[in-house]
Amino acid sequence: MRDFDVAVIGGGLVGSAIAWGLASAGRKVGVLDEGDLAYRASRGNFALVWVQNKGIGMPRYSAWTQSSAAAWTAFADMLLVQTAIDVAYRKPGGFHMALSEAELEHRAAQLARLHAQPGVPAYEYEILDGAAVRSMLPEAGPEVVGASFSRLDGHCNSLKLFRALNAGLQQLGAKYLPGSRVESITYGGGEFRLQARDGIVAAGQVVLAAGIDNARLGPMVGLHVPVRPQRGQLIVTEKTAPFLHYPVSTVRQTDEGGVMLGDSQEEAGLDPTVAQPVISVLADRAVRMFPRLATLRIVRTWAALRVMTQDGFPIYDQSAQYPGAFVATCHSGVTLAAAHALMLAPLIAAGALPADPFETFSSRRFDVQKAA
Repeated sequence: MRDFDVAVIGGGLVGSAIAWGLASAGRKVGVLDEGDLAYRASRGNFALVWVQNKGIGMPRYSAWTQSSAAAWTAFADMLLVQTAIDVAYRKPGGFHMALSEAELEHRAAQLARLHAQPGVPAYEYEILDGAAVRSMLPEAGPEVVGASFSRLDGHCNSLKLFRALNAGLQQLGAKYLPGSRVESITYGGGEFRLQARDGIVAAGQVVLAAGIDNARLGPMVGLHVPVRPQRGQLIVTEKTAPFLHYPVSTVRQTDEGGVMLGDSQEEAGLDPTVAQPVISVLADRAVRMFPRLATLRIVRTWAALRVMTQDGFPIYDQSAQYPGAFVATCHSGVTLAAAHALMLAPLIAAGALPADPFETFSSRRFDVQKAA
């Protein structure tokens, strides 16, 4: 038997950020992680801290994303001071490229629709033509006809972020319990008991941060978590001299020199395998954006499963039936890491999520849609 104030189920970026925030608030935290055999979304993230086009259909999500992006500098600094690990967060602004006039028009219309929604906090963005793009990104290819650009966007080294969160958790006294797939959760006497493969964990609060497995775990604590997997495939090249000083939504050069390519969105169920046709399309578009990439060797391709809801927005909820049970699930674990650690975690530690803004993110929104 292990006893904690809070048991966080899921050791990916979402669970680790929340656990770090809870431990920073003085809570005794246990992180139950299935391990690397899990369908871990964190292994497939693109490491963007991204604001552009977030929130079409849910203005509150745009505000939540912007608040997290605004907190990222302080968040990265806190991790650096605590762990001496620089997560390489940079905020130069970011591009979304268009390879045809139709793509550029679609992007402009998309952003205009986002900003026309009541309740979306206004931020500056630009729709640039090809010449303007090349003035900032000299190696952009001739097929680039334009791009959207926002100075709010940035990126980090997500592997270093993951390492820093885990190092910070250890320094704060939290316990990381690998190989601990939770089989059942029961509640009684104001306490949750989690049956894991290697024993029982008791906690006053429980946070479901287990990605697509939240769909299975949610009903155990009176929560409905309708999530599904969505496959995304990625490519990384050999290291090369710095040439891409801004992140692009589908192409980014890491602080270590390699270039990441990716943006596929595939409804493939629980299948994290690489599919050659998709990888070929990703590589082709990237080379058209930056011809230099054609000379670089590919060193790795892989796929991972995003956590998706039917409307694409996160679920943050608390159980009415089992007080002290919470769920957090999203597909933007890097962008939202600062919000999870510095804003969401203190609310969970205090015992409740305020209706504003979290009622918007509750899974009850799907009941309303179904009734309509």
